[in-house]
Amino acid sequence: MTGIAERHSTAITSRQRTSLRNHLAGDREQTRLLIERLTEEMGAFLTARRDSPTDDEHDPEGPTLAFERSQSQAMLAQSRQHLSEIDAALSRIEVGAYGLCTSCGGEISLGRLQVRPQAPLCIVCAGRIR
Repeated sequence: MTGIAERHSTAITSRQRTSLRNHLAGDREQTRLLIERLTEEMGAFLTARRDSPTDDEHDPEGPTLAFERSQSQAMLAQSRQHLSEIDAALSRIEVGAYGLCTSCGGEISLGRLQVRPQAPLCIVCAGRIR
């Protein structure tokens, strides 16, 4: 049986891995900035709510503000999850396990990694989850 690094090296080249690492690093920075912006927005929503004695139900702007706050909360949660997935992928690169399915240990296709570089699962294992 071959080791993780040996099996990994047959899946993607060093150049491809570097390109994917750079993509992940850029995506990580963009996601970090988005989280920062959304966190500021959430703070502004809380400040506006605290400074206003009206309630969402009777305020004509209330439903809109409630919807925007809900959207920002959902985007913030998704962005935090995405950042976690990126960090996990970068860690797998560092230990030489990038490109290997965390479930079955098989190779993740280059095409899948190019579309979703943070993917921890091969397409077969990902299909089992859904």
